[in-house]
Amino acid sequence: MRAVIQRVKRAAVRLDGTVVSKIEKGLAVLLAVGRGDGSEDVDYISAKLAGLRVFEDEECKMNLDVVSVKGAIMLVSQFTLYGDCRKGRRPSFDRAEEPAGAELLYEAVGDALRSKGIEVATGVFRSRMELELVNDGPVTLLLDSRCDL
Repeated sequence: MRAVIQRVKRAAVRLDGTVVSKIEKGLAVLLAVGRGDGSEDVDYISAKLAGLRVFEDEECKMNLDVVSVKGAIMLVSQFTLYGDCRKGRRPSFDRAEEPAGAELLYEAVGDALRSKGIEVATGVFRSRMELELVNDGPVTLLLDSRCDL
């Protein structure tokens, strides 16, 4: 699994111009499921997202996680994180999981985060969405359950 994580002041997902989910302070997470991903990847990603110390404490040091600041996570599926642009001009998405399997694992990540007491808002799987966010910092991180980036 791959994730782009942004610390946000707020985030919202719109579908056909209508807000379908939103959060205030927290993390906006674009998540891609790769071929061969499974429960170990769900566990890894959800633990990392819950425990990332990217929020500032009283000394302005990034020492607090999303639970500590009573934040939420906006989780949006984005298979294009597996786009391979090394050859030609059109990205290849061969390393992305098929939609049915990807949706199950995407939902499993959301469920795992909720089980840790985190409020999770989601996008609409396989839909053309608008994601609006206000990046806080900016703080943007990359995460991959299978290799170092």
